[in-house]
Amino acid sequence: MTPRWIWRALSAPGLLFLGVFFLVAFYAVVAVGMGNVTTLFEPVPYWNPLDWNVGYLAQALEDLAPGGQTWPVVVRTILYIAIAMTLSLLIGYPVAYYAARYAGRWSGLILVLLVLPFWISYIMRMFAWTNLLASDGYAAEALNALSIDSIFNALGLMDGGDWLGGQPITVILALVYGYVPFFILPLYASLDRLDQRLIEASRDLGASASETFRRVILPVSRPGIYAGLVLIALPMFGDYFTQDLMSGSPNTNMIGNVINGYVQGGPDKSLGAAMTMVLSAFLLIFMAFYLRSLRREQREAM
Repeated sequence: MTPRWIWRALSAPGLLFLGVFFLVAFYAVVAVGMGNVTTLFEPVPYWNPLDWNVGYLAQALEDLAPGGQTWPVVVRTILYIAIAMTLSLLIGYPVAYYAARYAGRWSGLILVLLVLPFWISYIMRMFAWTNLLASDGYAAEALNALSIDSIFNALGLMDGGDWLGGQPITVILALVYGYVPFFILPLYASLDRLDQRLIEASRDLGASASETFRRVILPVSRPGIYAGLVLIALPMFGDYFTQDLMSGSPNTNMIGNVINGYVQGGPDKSLGAAMTMVLSAFLLIFMAFYLRSLRREQREAM
């Protein structure tokens, strides 16, 4: 059996990397959010916790709370991400299930196709979509010919025929396109480890194919679903570039756009840092819920 100190030694470089490039950087954000500003609105970070100023944090909480200035953006962000996660589940689960259970020798090719988008810059992939969805682009013409745009108009997701004119559906579909591979890969790993004997036992006990899927396959794959949803939800909450490129309209702003506006283009960088702290705390709760659900699933499986 390998001694524990070997694994501790091997993990030390990675822990040091995380400590330097995450914890220190995040503490800098906290120092700015709990700091102050000069007369020219330049941030003055307070590194000593004893000197922290909670004014900007209180303002961020007030703006993000129901009835606050940024509350409509918070609701819009949660709605967009909820729809994107649902679409990712509906698209990704059949792909992962087929690749893990039925693709056979083609499963490797499917995985390569899923990983291929990561070889290209995320920015370049989104730029490609702006060219396709332009008013004279190939995709826009095809969708108009199929009258799919009329369905979106009826649902209130699209106003007019311009796909890049501040349409919520364009932002949501871009989020799905950008992040759905992150959902499929952990789900595929979960389904690929499924013990075939469980399925055979279910069939021997008289369960139909649908009952086997509902009572055996779906519960076993639940940790993979949770992992995939967390992997796509966390970056979606902080995403601002997708909305900027695919819409650019204030009517489709997400919380990431608000924070980016404060930090990059606005004078209130300390307020933007405070909002980053609030968003991080919310995502930490989301992550804790995932870990708790995962432990419960593991206890039930034992």
